[in-house]
Amino acid sequence: MGLSTKPVVVLREGLDPAVAANAAVVLGLAMGARLENSLVVDGKDAGGQVHAGINPHPVPTLVAGGLQLRRFKALADERDPTVVGFNEVARRSRTHVEYLDALAVTEPDDMEYVGLAVFGPRKDVDKLTGKLSLAR
Repeated sequence: MGLSTKPVVVLREGLDPAVAANAAVVLGLAMGARLENSLVVDGKDAGGQVHAGINPHPVPTLVAGGLQLRRFKALADERDPTVVGFNEVARRSRTHVEYLDALAVTEPDDMEYVGLAVFGPRKDVDKLTGKLSLAR
């Protein structure tokens, strides 16, 4: 039986690989902190060494243009999924306090997303992401 929920990461197309990797890690940490019912189970290798559990969901990484990301965020916010956005305000800030101060004066229409992570009912996430391309 397949999983009824689905996580997806959507990154802005054309990101430098280091920025894309950073964005994916930031989004993953933020999303993981919001999920209460974790399906993660530790495992053991043949020698008995314990390996920390990883998410059992496949996590597609998709790409979208900047304006498309902003629209995607707005649509996702109107629905049930958990949505985490990593934006340029956060990426350019040196501390969390600096980020919060800069965010407080950033207009929604000026928000530039580096990436988004979405987790929710599979059918809802599929409706939101169905036309986006896989990252390459």
